Amino acid sequence: MADETDSLDDHRGMTAQRATEARRQKAEVIKDQLMLQARRDEIEKVLFAGPARDWSEAVAKARYVLARFAESPTAEDPRHRLLIDSLLADFERLLTANDNTADPV
Repeated sequence: MADETDSLDDHRGMTAQRATEARRQKAEVIKDQLMLQARRDEIEKVLFAGPARDWSEAVAKARYVLARFAESPTAEDPRHRLLIDSLLADFERLLTANDNTADPV
């Protein structure tokens, strides 16, 4: 009996090898997408478990929703992209202004 092992891929043609590699990559992508969806579901459970206690929590929720929208084909429209970017900048500006006016404890 031989001590060396042969890769089955070495005995198949290039087309079959490419097809096998494509199937493997597709399976990895599907696995990654399922993991990402599970993580998003967990984040959404935490974010939307109850009402926001303050403005920073409300902004965190809005940022999450905007980020999800930004991933959609609709958000590729330059006008929508500008609205998203403008709104995120407004959040940053308003939160910073709110932090500066808060009474020190």
